[in-house]
Amino acid sequence: MTVFAAAMDRIYANSSMAVAALWISATTSEERPIRVIRRAPDRITEFGAGRLVSDTMMVDVRVYDLPDPRPGDLIVIGADSFTVQGEPIRDRERLIWSLDLRPS
Repeated sequence: MTVFAAAMDRIYANSSMAVAALWISATTSEERPIRVIRRAPDRITEFGAGRLVSDTMMVDVRVYDLPDPRPGDLIVIGADSFTVQGEPIRDRERLIWSLDLRPS
């Protein structure tokens, strides 16, 4: 295990950084508990001469916890359900998935 991987494990174990969630596969009946770091950046989209600002919901999850997320999978955080939209993206170290979510 690298030092970076050990640091990520500590961050995801910290209750002030990460929250418990449930992943449910869109293609099989598989589900598993995971820990995620929530992010909600605003996204700016240009349309002609105008710019639109929209809310987004993204989560980061360890590859160790979720080896193969796919578009259409469901992520449940507390009472809120989200669907993975678009292709998941891994970080440079190949340790973290970034998932773009939309409310279900």
